[in-house]
Amino acid sequence: MSDIDNLPADHDLRLPAWGPYTKQYMGISHISDQARGLRFDLSLMPGFYRRKIDIPSVLWESGYHPWEAAPDFSYFSHRHELEWKDRVYADISFSRIDDQSRLVRVALANQTEQPQNLVLHWMASLQPPRLPGHGDVHVHAEAKLPEGAVWVDALDYSELTFAHPRPSDGLVYDGFARGEVRGQHCTGGSAIGCQFGADDGDLLRYEVSLTAPLKDGVFLLRYQAKQRGTLEIEIGRERHPLVLEPSSAFIVAPLHLGTLPAGEVTIRLQAAGSGPLIIDGFTLIERSVCSDVVFVDRHWQIEPELLEGPVLDSLILRYPDSPYHYGLLWTYPDVEIRQYRNDELDRYARHTVHNHVDEILQGNGKGHFTNVFMRPIHLLPASSMVLHGIVCSGTYEDVHAMLATFTLDAEKCESIYLTERAKLKPAPVYPSGDTYAFSQQLMRATLLTNTVFPVYTKRKYIRHSTPGRWWDSLYTWDSGFIGLGFSDLDAQRAIDCLQAYMTEPGDSQAAFIHHGSPVPVQLYLFQELWNHGQSLAFVNHFYPRLRQYYLFLAGRTGGSTTNTLQSGLLRTWDYFYNSGGWDDYPPQKYVHEQALASTVAPVITTSQAIRIAKILQLAAGMSEAWQADITEYEEHIRLWTEALEQHAWDEEAGYYGYVIHHEDGTPAGLLRHASGANYNMGMDGLYPLVAGICDRARAERLVAALFDEDRFWTPIGLSTVDQSAPYYRADGYWNGAVWMPHQWFFWKTMLDLGYPDLASRIAHTALELWKRETEDTYNCYEHFIVQTGRGAGWHQFGGLSAPVINWFASYYQLGKVTAGFNVWMLQQHFNEDYTAYRAAFRYVGERDQPFCILVNLTEGGQFAAEGTGCTVQIAARIGGGVEIIITDCLPQAEIRIRAC
Repeated sequence: MSDIDNLPADHDLRLPAWGPYTKQYMGISHISDQARGLRFDLSLMPGFYRRKIDIPSVLWESGYHPWEAAPDFSYFSHRHELEWKDRVYADISFSRIDDQSRLVRVALANQTEQPQNLVLHWMASLQPPRLPGHGDVHVHAEAKLPEGAVWVDALDYSELTFAHPRPSDGLVYDGFARGEVRGQHCTGGSAIGCQFGADDGDLLRYEVSLTAPLKDGVFLLRYQAKQRGTLEIEIGRERHPLVLEPSSAFIVAPLHLGTLPAGEVTIRLQAAGSGPLIIDGFTLIERSVCSDVVFVDRHWQIEPELLEGPVLDSLILRYPDSPYHYGLLWTYPDVEIRQYRNDELDRYARHTVHNHVDEILQGNGKGHFTNVFMRPIHLLPASSMVLHGIVCSGTYEDVHAMLATFTLDAEKCESIYLTERAKLKPAPVYPSGDTYAFSQQLMRATLLTNTVFPVYTKRKYIRHSTPGRWWDSLYTWDSGFIGLGFSDLDAQRAIDCLQAYMTEPGDSQAAFIHHGSPVPVQLYLFQELWNHGQSLAFVNHFYPRLRQYYLFLAGRTGGSTTNTLQSGLLRTWDYFYNSGGWDDYPPQKYVHEQALASTVAPVITTSQAIRIAKILQLAAGMSEAWQADITEYEEHIRLWTEALEQHAWDEEAGYYGYVIHHEDGTPAGLLRHASGANYNMGMDGLYPLVAGICDRARAERLVAALFDEDRFWTPIGLSTVDQSAPYYRADGYWNGAVWMPHQWFFWKTMLDLGYPDLASRIAHTALELWKRETEDTYNCYEHFIVQTGRGAGWHQFGGLSAPVINWFASYYQLGKVTAGFNVWMLQQHFNEDYTAYRAAFRYVGERDQPFCILVNLTEGGQFAAEGTGCTVQIAARIGGGVEIIITDCLPQAEIRIRAC
């Protein structure tokens, strides 16, 4: 398992400065200034000479497709189709030379019967952070102060208390500080807002070190206010009212203090409830120099000085705002250097494609692209051409030396390319899995390269794995599935993905990093990584962080409001509108339309809490220090199980339903559709199966519904909503569609229930569906429409589609072991030639419940199995994989498999 001691503490990823981090046009990026969120982009844009330029926008379908990627970005590539399908295209790749430089390789192909005249544009740009991710460039103000004065950023408080506590006080969205708002013209990029000041008693406290006494001191506050009001300022033991005037822009209000001794000073800002404020910060200075305090917007300087390179066909870019110089070196002889002074190319470059005269194309002046324009590039019918180049970063001297000494020799460049591309070699798989090889290649490339910079959290800019570049943000439940996908590709990427959402135990403002649906997939990723490779350092690091996460979701800490109902059922509506990631899930949609969120509980939230309590119960067994936690988990599981069985089960419908409550929180019955039908005829209504709380008869009834072709089962997998429900529809986002993530939960549950054939049915239906669509379109879609079986949604989706990686590994990857949620591996071992396997594990299910473990041994031959503390049966499966059916299992058991 990857080095736990080397985990980043700031939610960043252990990835190189060079990578596919762009948020605008596909290519390669360099983190130019991480503290300021500054990124350098180089995008390669092919086209037809004097006809068109093809812009590889990352924000809509634009002709390019992630093609191959190494987990550490030492190599990655994309294919850009100029004429569909594979008739005229460019395979564009980036390979590591060293930490400062990357090889650029473009393989142009003409598979038509006609000659082609092509072009290739290198487009280099410096990209500042934006508000929000794809919005306007974020402009900070700079406080110009007299010598010796110190500016105190509003976010540097020691305490922020809202007079009326908020559900989000202990789980601030996106890892922001409590009260933080991002905005233009703030001195630190952020300010205190979020309706601070609207209520009498809202309080901010600061601890300030005053290095010199003030003889005639002034407290100077920079702020915005919607209306005239008063803020009480307490400095030391003195209280002063500060009158605030309304303003739509930041203004400064002075408060005369008189003498103030040097030393540590406590400053309190208490609102009188006169209206919401935005507070940027303050300073303490002498009255005589107040007029010297000014605030100046720091506008980004992103147009470079173009410096002649040391050799022919080279260029050095010097950006005023970047600490780096950037060098470009290329091989094609027919080149023109141009500049686009515009903030986008999607329209502007197309609009100016026939401007063959100007070297500077003057657009709106809000952005800048340096264009190395290679043209024309002639390709004969059925021919190809490879072009090489490099991009590098460093000091002027470093870049100059690199450009001067690197020879773009074709043989040398191809050697670098082939060496780095060889790192793509995936884990060994059975030959029967070859049919899925290409579709898996595209999923790996998409999942790995959906990584962007900058993303803002905890007052820092980080690299982050996103479900798709359209969502330029954190996304908690999606990222859990991204990590699960990584778990079968690269342990470090998976662990970093998990770490990104963890906060330090005791964090009073963020029990975990929260964005979007509060489905705790991080707990499942934790279990999966543990079961892959047992490391006490791993569990010691993550257990206390995940326990904090769990306790908040359980409503047991941090001001959480998930556990306010008298029934004991949990609800997370105060934190996000979406309980299970399923945006238009019918009863969820109805609850919000009818403003019932305070009194209605879904089933999934309590079911997920039960399951993650069982996972933490297993993990707690790894340390004596955590033994008391086990009793607590057992009690929570008992209470939640009783609540679901008593209040949510609908015997007539055969579903667990949304539970309505009276205003006092006592349960009042089940939520029903206007037709009288249970409103929860969907995956939510079956989620106690995942929790593992159903008795045998009820479990069989729910499983039968899952695989009934008139209800959940479709030719392309499990529908989110029962097809026989009166509110099922064919045109919904989730309602009428098949998605991968909840199928993953039910697939694992089939292993827990001892239904390996049904588990395989889910997995292989999904693999076949994925194969058909990716081979046809080269796209990796979000979801699939039941009526047609075709992909829809975002076309380069990693997050919730990542289970196809796990299913492939579980059935075709040599040495892979897959269990359900009830198994916690203690130790496991394959022999060298994968003809024998042994494992010891803990088991949290019922003793009389059969369950299944998949073990992928060497292909061919017969195997025998035996168990200690359990009874084992074995059956051959695809390739060399075997299904182990285990019955009569004690809480701790062992299995052994060997060839015979």
